[in-house]
Amino acid sequence: MSKKSDFGLIGLAVMGQNLVLNVESRGFQVSVYNRTTSVTDEFVAKHPGKALVAAHTLEEFVQSLATPRKIHIMVKSTAVKDTDRDAVDAVIEQLIPLLDQGDIVIDGGNSFYQTTERRDTYLAEKGLRFIGAGVSGGEEGARKGPSIMPGGPASTWEVMKPIFESIAAKVDGEPCVIHIGPGGAGHYVKMIHNGIEYGDMQLICEAYNIFKAAGFTTDEMAKVFNDWNEGDMQSYLIQITGKALEQKDAETGKSIVELIVDKAGQKGTGQWTLLNAAENAVVISTINAAVEARILSSKKKARVAASKELTGPTVNITGDKAELVKKVHDALYASKVISYAQGLDLIKTTGESKKWNLDLGRIAAIWRGGCIIRARFLNKITEAYRENAELSNLMLAPFFKDLLSKTQQNWREVVSLATLNGIPVPAFSASLGYYDSYRAERLPANLLQAQRDFFGAHTYERTDKPEGQFFHTEWPEVIG
Repeated sequence: MSKKSDFGLIGLAVMGQNLVLNVESRGFQVSVYNRTTSVTDEFVAKHPGKALVAAHTLEEFVQSLATPRKIHIMVKSTAVKDTDRDAVDAVIEQLIPLLDQGDIVIDGGNSFYQTTERRDTYLAEKGLRFIGAGVSGGEEGARKGPSIMPGGPASTWEVMKPIFESIAAKVDGEPCVIHIGPGGAGHYVKMIHNGIEYGDMQLICEAYNIFKAAGFTTDEMAKVFNDWNEGDMQSYLIQITGKALEQKDAETGKSIVELIVDKAGQKGTGQWTLLNAAENAVVISTINAAVEARILSSKKKARVAASKELTGPTVNITGDKAELVKKVHDALYASKVISYAQGLDLIKTTGESKKWNLDLGRIAAIWRGGCIIRARFLNKITEAYRENAELSNLMLAPFFKDLLSKTQQNWREVVSLATLNGIPVPAFSASLGYYDSYRAERLPANLLQAQRDFFGAHTYERTDKPEGQFFHTEWPEVIG
């Protein structure tokens, strides 16, 4: 009798193929299935000598696996709310009659976390186990070691732990994977990870735009980002920005970046993050600005038309380039901290409301390698939450409090410089606005409450009365 496979994967797009090769390289035999049989055969034929088993039917695929079966689904999820049904659900329905009690189904795509919770409950009722695993790192990460964020029952994690830990990226000997929590916790944390990623990317783009307006060449900008990647802002996104700016088009000799149309795409996780923040009354203004910036960028025709009608200042940025680089560095670093602070605040708030018992220090630790937002300063974030697990906001950790204090003057000057020159910096501005609002002992919301009470008798609290007592004023009539 032929040996049964340790692991099975359904969906052989590039991410799926790379993940299979990663798992196989760690000493596991892997069965693979794709709806298009030729894709399966071509993939296995392309990798002779590897412990891969091609299956042409789901029945054959399931029977080739050792029990409890571990089946990883890598097909595109299109469900945007928990009641939607998509390709992942279709595959699950096909699998159910073929599986035995205790078999494990893993959804490794970018599924909405509430959809994951629905699937978890549904499969549990049938005696099957389900994991919603967020996987970050793109194609390269899938092959060499991603950051993995699995959610589901702790007992199921224990079964999957040897495989997940072996294929994950490693930092200081620690695998970039932990059991995030029950139900949809894994896909939830991946969703917020993506929101932070949106903020981080937009902030980098705003720094680039300031340099471009100041007359930097793409080669000069590439050097700036490459230099930054050697210092305190070392990160995957800074690294690839420098490399992207270096790249020349073979046909024209021009910078590839400058030949790309300025219309950004998105897969929806950023918008999910905004909706979740609104539901939980958490401010994620940097991430919100980043999502809106992508939406505005997609309105290319409208922007081109408006550029001929709406006026603004003539860009005039002069002075020492090295000094500008230092100021933009500080503005970017401070704003990046805010993007992470907001995302982690949302994770903390939702985790508490869902009773997921999330460990922010360990979550930050698994983002240090493999994933898109991996960065040197995640070590500092990990330390901050390990020193104080009850930290109410990342900005209040000693290291980040000091960093924001030291960088804020340059941060303010960069936002002012951009504003005075008509250069859009929505994420820089939103980050600074968040910082200033959060540190304000008193905000103008007292006037807002007066307005609300004036037109709607919504009542208000008073500074000279005990907290929790509400009052209403008989305001003068203004409508004759």
